[in-house]
Amino acid sequence: MPHIPTSDVDLYSESARADPYALYSRLRELGPVVHLSRYGLYALPRYEEVRSALMDWRTFSSARGVFVDPDVNARLEGITLCSDPPEHTAMRAVLGRPLRPDRMREVDPRIAAEADEVVDRVVGMGRFEVVSELAEHLPMTVVSDLVGLPDHGREKMLEWAAAIWDTQGPADGRAAAAGPVVEEFMAFATTDAVPGKITPDGWAAQLYQAADRGEIPHGKCPVMMLDYVTPSLDTTILAITNAVSLFARHPDQWELLRADRSLIPHAINESLRLETPVPQFSRVLTEDHEVGGVPLAAGSRVALLYASANRDERHYPDPTRFDITRRPSDHLAFGRGEHVCVGMHLARLEMTALLERLADRVARFEIVESRPLINNGLRGIDYLDVTVEAAPEVATR
Repeated sequence: MPHIPTSDVDLYSESARADPYALYSRLRELGPVVHLSRYGLYALPRYEEVRSALMDWRTFSSARGVFVDPDVNARLEGITLCSDPPEHTAMRAVLGRPLRPDRMREVDPRIAAEADEVVDRVVGMGRFEVVSELAEHLPMTVVSDLVGLPDHGREKMLEWAAAIWDTQGPADGRAAAAGPVVEEFMAFATTDAVPGKITPDGWAAQLYQAADRGEIPHGKCPVMMLDYVTPSLDTTILAITNAVSLFARHPDQWELLRADRSLIPHAINESLRLETPVPQFSRVLTEDHEVGGVPLAAGSRVALLYASANRDERHYPDPTRFDITRRPSDHLAFGRGEHVCVGMHLARLEMTALLERLADRVARFEIVESRPLINNGLRGIDYLDVTVEAAPEVATR
């Protein structure tokens, strides 16, 4: 029987949420499977095992929750994130309808116009805070409008989303504090985000229209709002902020991008690989299963460490280097398989629009101050103050 290494590492400590990469490296060195004694679960820290698990939903089930705390997992069973086919397939089909690439083409002109406006404004300022003045703009103007919630709900979306992500951690601390905020959102989703109070042609309204057609149960509509409030906001905001931070710290890569805009898709992938906004989810084994040569029993909860896998030296040469010519389209930041991120096309569209315009206007970024985000389910930057050197002329496309 292969030995399963054990670690008492606390992945939810403040220091680990700020910078987990040394911990991830130690876990990868220990083996393909590591028992995390603090949480009573197993972790997969390496790329190959995480990717294989994501592609095998029958064995690595989401139906019993994908977080850490048993009570939270029990309460969330049945939402899109915490379900398996065929239930998951039906919900995902409804959620993904307005997020298909062909529907994104309809949104593209509006995103482009908003990107023009915000980039002109922040570059003209010379110094700005990236999260609040740049990265939040498209999600909070375009996306919140597309979801179609009442105005008082839109004002709380970021607070609600952050709390929902915080419930991913252990029951004490940040997760406990997030509980009442999540309950506030669920009350809003049940009583206020309903037909007659939401934009008739918005994404939220389309959930109820699908329920009227019998595609999903009506009772699923309020909890499915989670899928529009959380993935469409924080993750994209973090991805945009992380990208600016990386380019500020690697001006040679910014010069490459300004000279060759065809590198933008690869730059997005590389920034997501190196700084993954959602570092992990968990799964439960439906049967006895061998992972990396290690046998695990049915019922075991397994944490899939996406952010660690994306820096696995077994898969990516020199994995800590930011290299926009790497072309890592196989990164796991959006997940894989049945639960691949339903909003990834929208996120790419927003990031592309901003990077194109920043490349026209900015010769160089300089970081003045940066603070990490401390959240149980997210990782990135909470505050990024930068100065910009305006480009003397439009860069060559």
